[in-house]
Formats: sequence, structure tokens, C-alpha cells
Amino acid sequence: MPGVAESVLVVDDEPSIRLLCKVNLELEGYRVLEADTLEAARAQLRSERVSVVLLDVHVGADDGRELLAELRAERPEVPIALFSGTTEPYSIAVLGADAIIPKPFTLDELAGTVERLAGSARV
Repeated sequence: MPGVAESVLVVDDEPSIRLLCKVNLELEGYRVLEADTLEAARAQLRSERVSVVLLDVHVGADDGRELLAELRAERPEVPIALFSGTTEPYSIAVLGADAIIPKPFTLDELAGTVERLAGSARV
């Protein structure tokens, strides 16, 4: 069970994915922040202490890997999992993510990934 300060930022343009993550991660004891654009995510990251970022590869017309690169440069201690709804094989090492969560995902996959990443967070 996470500590009180552990928060997860979910960056996805699909409201249903954000809601699914929010409801289920809150049941696990996490504080969940949401962003539907990269700009909204940047604003959350400036104003909030974030333990884990769940980031869609495609956020509307934007490429989530852009934010991933920014976070790696500016906040390398924050673990990041990429959501991917494509069958295109991604290399975690090449992208710089700590995990990949394929869409569709199970609630166990979601919770397990966040728990593992929150345990490795150094924020």
C-alpha cells in the first residue's frame, strides 16, 4: 500500500483511460492527477510532487515521447511508464521509459506496474 505522499500523474487524451486509472489507483491508496494534453501535464509537473508518471505514447496530436525526453532531462528520478495502444515494438531502453503498459491492460497490470515504479521512485 502506498504512502500518503505518493501521487501518480496519468497523461492520456482518452477520458475513459484516465478515469479507469484514477478510480483503480485511488482504491490502491494513490493520489491521482490527470492531464489530457502535454501542456496540462507540464503544468501538473510544475505544481505537484509526482511519484510516478503514466504517459500515453500518443496524446491527441502530440507525441508523448517528447514529454518523456523532457522528464528524463529535468526529473530523471521520476519513474515513467508508457501506455501504448499500437503493436509497434518499443524498446524501453531506447525510449527511456521504466515500463511499457500495453493497451488494453488489466487492472492487475496497471496496479502492479505503478506499485513497482512507486517503490523505485526517488522523489
